[in-house]
This record gives sequence, structure tokens and C-alpha cells, in this order.
Amino acid sequence: MISFLIPAFLLLVLVLVLLLRPFIFPPKVEATSRRQMNATIYREELEKLETERVTGSINSADYEIAHAEMRQRLFQDTDEEDDRSVMGSSKITAIGLCLFIAVLSAGFYFALGDATRIAQKNTQQPMTQEGVEKMVAQFAAKMEQDPSNLQGWVMLARSYRILGRNQEAAKAYERAGSFIESDPQLLADYADVLATNANGSFSGKPLQLIKQALKLDPNNLMALWLSGTASYAAGNYKAAVQIWEKLAQQVPPGTEDARSIEASIADARAKGGLSSKASVSTKGVSGKIEISTDLKSKVKSGDIVMVIARKPGERMPVAVLRTGISDFPMNFSLTDALAMNPSAPLSQLSEASIEVRISKTGMAKPEAGDLISTPQIVKVGANNIRLVIDQVRQ
Repeated sequence: MISFLIPAFLLLVLVLVLLLRPFIFPPKVEATSRRQMNATIYREELEKLETERVTGSINSADYEIAHAEMRQRLFQDTDEEDDRSVMGSSKITAIGLCLFIAVLSAGFYFALGDATRIAQKNTQQPMTQEGVEKMVAQFAAKMEQDPSNLQGWVMLARSYRILGRNQEAAKAYERAGSFIESDPQLLADYADVLATNANGSFSGKPLQLIKQALKLDPNNLMALWLSGTASYAAGNYKAAVQIWEKLAQQVPPGTEDARSIEASIADARAKGGLSSKASVSTKGVSGKIEISTDLKSKVKSGDIVMVIARKPGERMPVAVLRTGISDFPMNFSLTDALAMNPSAPLSQLSEASIEVRISKTGMAKPEAGDLISTPQIVKVGANNIRLVIDQVRQ
């Protein structure tokens, strides 16, 4: 409390000194008094009256009457004792104003401000595990009263996951219903909870949720990790390696996550008897990505570049490269490591339809405003493909 009031008081004093400086420290040059001002005004009037008499604008009789009246007013206005400056101001008045403003400000602050809250802030205790449990319980009770709030069930499920209460989390995800059906991240989270409750088994609903998540977003990190884990648990080590290598393409190298994925890949290769080159064919498609001059200004640093390979005439991607924006032209390479389905790799095709899309959101589904290229049908194995982004999706 004191640490707040002292700076506030000093700031108030500084403001008052700056505002009232002319009153507290008056100028050293003495200002004109009221008597002097009146004498100067009447002197000018007398000179004007004399000029009118000389030029004949006024006769002698009127001149004498006007001159006598003016002398009388001059005597009355300059008779009183008043030698103080008209523009001067008493220091007592300035000091009174300072005190008045300070008291008024303090009164308003303590009446309407947050002084009490600031004073009590240091006495607040940090949130404990019991406090969190109580808050979650209250939230759960509130959701029972409003079961149609699907987003609320998702929030409750995540809260249960943080507390390690996976059984309650699974029930909350289930009650979220249609809210999670179009969100690949929520589908992957739900699958992870169900697999944990089933002692690591992905059979049944967890695997269905993972496939649904990857259908919505083939590059969802959580879904890819779980898909590789499911293949590993089923003994399909080759598929696990291919999926995890696709995941490794999207993780910054040298990070803890990257090292963990590399360790999992090495373990799967060892258990499956796979060499470092056996799991993924090097046959693919590579080349450069360029962008037209008119569209360069529409590219932002957070945009996502997606190079997509399809079997000619089909909509489902065979392989997808997802990466961040860098300087154009950009190099790209599509291999079996980026295959959507390990059992249908890119290397098995003789030709592929290749296109590139720059997405603002990174979603797998094309959206209006995405920057796109014209699809090209190329030979699989070609390494000099040139893709030009020159259109805006409507």
C-alpha cells in the first residue's frame, strides 16, 4: 500500500508545481497597477479631446464641460490606494488550491478507486490443488445445469485432463458431441484420453477418432503422433516409422520434441528390422516454388505453405508437405515420408498432380483468400518442377 501511495503523492506534487508555477513563483518585474492603468487611459482621452478642440470638431463650451467631467472621473478612479499588480496572485491562494486539489483527489480515489484491493493483493494466497479441484467441481456443477453448452464440456474435459482425471475427461468429451467433430485437435485429444483409459490400446473408437482428425488435417501433430503410436503398438513398425518421419518433418530440428521423435523412429526401426533407408523410398517429386509479383504483398510471415500431391483425377492427397514461409523461390521435396497413407506411398505412382497453396490458417480444407497455383501433372521422380503461385482462391 505504501509503495503505491508514495509514488502517487510525488506525482501529484509534480503536477501541481508545474500547473501552479506562475502563481507560486511570480515574475520579478512588477506589473502595472490599476492606478497607472487608469491614468494612462484618461491621459489618452484628454489628448483626443484636445485634438478635437484644435481641429474645430468641438466648440469651446462643450470642450470645457467634457474636460471638467473627465478630470472628475480621473480623480475618483485614481484616488484609492491600489498599487498591487492587476495580474498578481497571492501565494496563500495558490497554496490553498494545492491543498484543495490534493484532498479532493485522495477523497475520490479512496471512495471510487481500488486502494482496498491493492492493499489486500499481497495477502492473497496462491492457488492450491484443493482450490483448483474446488473450482473444477463448481464448473462441473454449472455444466450439469446447462448441458447444451458443448464448448463448456470441452473446457471441463481439458480441466479434468490437467488434473489427471481421465475417466471424467472422457465423459466430458463425449458430452461435447458435435462440437469436436470438426476440430482435429479436439478429436486427437479425445483419442488420447480414451487410449490412456484403455491401458494404451488404440483399437476401436480411439483409432477412429485419429483417422477422422487426420482426414480433417493430415498434418496435425498430435494425431500423427498417436497414429504412429497405434501402428507401433500393433506391431506395424514400418508404418510407425513412415508416420513419425512425416511428423519429424514438421518439428523444428534440435528441439526436445525432435529428439524424442528420432528416438522413437530408431526404436521402431530396430524392432522391425528396418535399415535407415528401408522405410522410405527416395523416389518423389521436387522443385521450386515461385510467386507472382502481384501476390507477394499478400504473403505474411505466419502463413503456411502446403505442397500437395494427388493421384490424377482424385481429390484425396497422396502426400502433403507443410512448411512455413521463407524467401521465394522456395525449394520443396515430396517423398514417401510425407505420404498420407503408408500403404499407398507416392513412389508407387507413375504420375502425380502437384499444386501449392498458401493458407492463412493452415487448415487442410481450402479457404477463400488462399493463394494457389495451377495443378500440374508430372512424372514421379522429376526434380525440376516449377510451381508458380499466381491465383487467389475465391
